[in-house]
Amino acid sequence: MRHNMAHRRLGRNTQHRQAMFRNALSSLINRDRIETTLAKARELRPVADKLITLAKKGTLASRRMAFSMLRDDMALKKLFSNLVDRFNDRIGGYSRILKLGFRHGDSAPMAILEYLTAELKKGAESKTAKAAKAPKVAKAPKAKKEASLKKK
Repeated sequence: MRHNMAHRRLGRNTQHRQAMFRNALSSLINRDRIETTLAKARELRPVADKLITLAKKGTLASRRMAFSMLRDDMALKKLFSNLVDRFNDRIGGYSRILKLGFRHGDSAPMAILEYLTAELKKGAESKTAKAAKAPKVAKAPKAKKEASLKKK
């Protein structure tokens, strides 16, 4: 039984699993989206969200903690500059998992892990703004009906 076992081992020892997570997290930060297996995506999602929370604090200690997780200078700079601005007004839920289907070689369930984009928020605002405007009504077809009735 799996009592008191919180995380998946993913068939790897601890050092291999940590290195795999570091590589996947730096790729996720640099590209905003990665394609991986569903089990790996489910294990990476909380860690990716915690990195955003650390970056929102913006202190030197949080920068050092994020660097201990990532070990990548370029990803760290992007995390503390671009991604913080994107999620500044958001409380949580910075990433999402989209299921893709099954891999051809071994039928492993695949998924996309991605950070939410700012365009989703802008798209929702534009829909509400369009709904608030009154629709314009065209009155041209009425004249055509009168002309056709006069001919008969």
